[in-house]
Amino acid sequence: MAGTTDSAGGSGGGAGPQVRIAVGIDASFAPFFLADAEDLWAKHGVNVDLVQFAKGGEGVDALSAGQVQMAGNSDTTTIGVLAQSPSLRSLLVYESSGKYLKVVLRPGIKSPSQIGKMAVVPGLSELAATRYLESKGIGAGSVDLVTADPAEIPALTKKGDIDGYVLWEPWPTKGKELGARVVATTGDYGVSYQQWLLATSSWLRANPDTAAKVAAALAEATKKTESDPDAAAKATKDAAKVPAEQTVNAIEEIDFAVRDFTAADLVAYRRTAEFYASTGKVESEPDVSKAVLDGWLREHTEGSR
Repeated sequence: MAGTTDSAGGSGGGAGPQVRIAVGIDASFAPFFLADAEDLWAKHGVNVDLVQFAKGGEGVDALSAGQVQMAGNSDTTTIGVLAQSPSLRSLLVYESSGKYLKVVLRPGIKSPSQIGKMAVVPGLSELAATRYLESKGIGAGSVDLVTADPAEIPALTKKGDIDGYVLWEPWPTKGKELGARVVATTGDYGVSYQQWLLATSSWLRANPDTAAKVAAALAEATKKTESDPDAAAKATKDAAKVPAEQTVNAIEEIDFAVRDFTAADLVAYRRTAEFYASTGKVESEPDVSKAVLDGWLREHTEGSR
């Protein structure tokens, strides 16, 4: 599915302005799939087509290129691309978790001090792996961080090509099936992530009412995801072929709720921006204050929290 721009269905053909939204293919995107299945987009007056990508960064690339108008993506991964995509704007948070990403080590690695190579996906996975090593007193420079696609990482671990990784589901479970072991969640060492609803500044200026309708539908979908995990699991299975049990388990690990940003959020985002600058991955620290539209949700929707 890497790089795909095939529609994942949606309320296409319905009334209201049409919006293409980039999403991933794991259970953390359950509210989007549930909104499709329950016709919540149409209920709130917008015509949505979901476009699936294997990695969140690919969806953000599509957003920057104008192939889609909105996207769901992690705070960490988005902050990492702000330098090359300064028009990105984050409207709201729709999920957060310190449990969904897990640390996986291959058989034979009894202590973090034995780790020589870790596989990472640029963005959230890489930051989470770096913070894990730091929490164990291991400088990231002493461990080789190997960039790989999520789907190939469990097999690389089984072969012994890498010693471990930090990823979201289903890849920790896939690793366990191949003999690896889950040793921690990111929350165990103080790392959590959030998912943002994104647009570009130009599109948002021209379509504030459409964005507000998407936000309202997503808010209803997150509430329904929490109250009826089975319905969310069925929708996710139908749309993205994710096993229902996997989604139900994920919903227990993820807090789904549309909300505005908090002061603590902004502090964490700045720390993430500092991470990218300190590693030399970007020439200058990303401007999070410009990208994060604190208060947009309060101004454009009712019943936000």
